[in-house]
Amino acid sequence: MKILDGYILKKFLSSYIFVVLILVAIITMIDITEKSDDFLEHSLTFSQISTYYLDFIPWIANLITPITVFIAAVFVTSKLAGHTEIVAMLSSGISFRRLLVPYLIGAVLIAAASFYLTGWLIPDSDKSRVAFLSEYTHRPYNFSQNNIHIKIAPESYMYMKNYNNHSKVGHQFTLETVSGNQLIQKLSARRVSWNEEEENWKVHDWTLREFEGRSEYITQGKELDTLLNISPKDFESNKYLEQTLTINELNSTIALLRSRGADNVETFVVEKYMRFMSPFAIIILTFIAVIVSARKSRGGVGFQIALGFLIAFVYIILFMLSREFALKGEVPPLIGVWVPNIIFTFVGFVLYKTMRR
Repeated sequence: MKILDGYILKKFLSSYIFVVLILVAIITMIDITEKSDDFLEHSLTFSQISTYYLDFIPWIANLITPITVFIAAVFVTSKLAGHTEIVAMLSSGISFRRLLVPYLIGAVLIAAASFYLTGWLIPDSDKSRVAFLSEYTHRPYNFSQNNIHIKIAPESYMYMKNYNNHSKVGHQFTLETVSGNQLIQKLSARRVSWNEEEENWKVHDWTLREFEGRSEYITQGKELDTLLNISPKDFESNKYLEQTLTINELNSTIALLRSRGADNVETFVVEKYMRFMSPFAIIILTFIAVIVSARKSRGGVGFQIALGFLIAFVYIILFMLSREFALKGEVPPLIGVWVPNIIFTFVGFVLYKTMRR
């Protein structure tokens, strides 16, 4: 059986690589067409554009991996079934369960590589890809939120009436230190600005009120340097930010946002769960692909490949819907992300039990 395992595994992996290359080429050409006006508007050089696509191609290849694995498994299995090779294998005494082994080995190898790439390597390259998009293809970002409340430490709470992310200046600034239910001190300032050289904040026209029991001490001044557990990056656009973080960075960001009581933490939690969900999706979809295409069909290979695309389309729609519900907080992120895998695992189990062997 080792020769047969190698035969199927080689066909499966080579088909997967072929499908990935074809789809990535098509998607890249579409992306170039869509962004060509932006490239011309900013007079970008070939080097700048090629650097962007060196980051884009691994990202998109990994993104479509669950679907490309599914298509590759359908293609290989339907070809084997069309040439009656599967019938010959089963007739020789090989069980269908044993026939699944080389497919699952290939799926596990791809899933492991995908998990490592999406967990650590691709997020690092995505930092430059997202920076490129922000600079050349998106409108300049303006921080428009007013009455900003942020918990920056266990006992420290910051407030700004508004903030300009271009000048890095905030107005009507206050910083309160609270212990239990007791206000310990309150720093108020007409304006706060970021000091690039010292990498700290400078408060202007400030008043510091300190409380000790029933006593209150007031100090005032024109300028004061202060360190805050916050930086101008916290007020920049966070579009696609979750894609640029490794799993370790995601964990740190989630912990920080939860400590501040931020309301956008679901975006990062969903991204984290997706990193773990995707490898299992590869294995589940491979299992289903082999089952639906293992029988010789009257419609031929084309019909089975079309059926594979239909199932893949249903999976994508279900995934997009459940992810959107999770991002909006309508369902817990863990459930929202894993719903497609749970449903398709059940579908695969039913198909396996009801298929004719």
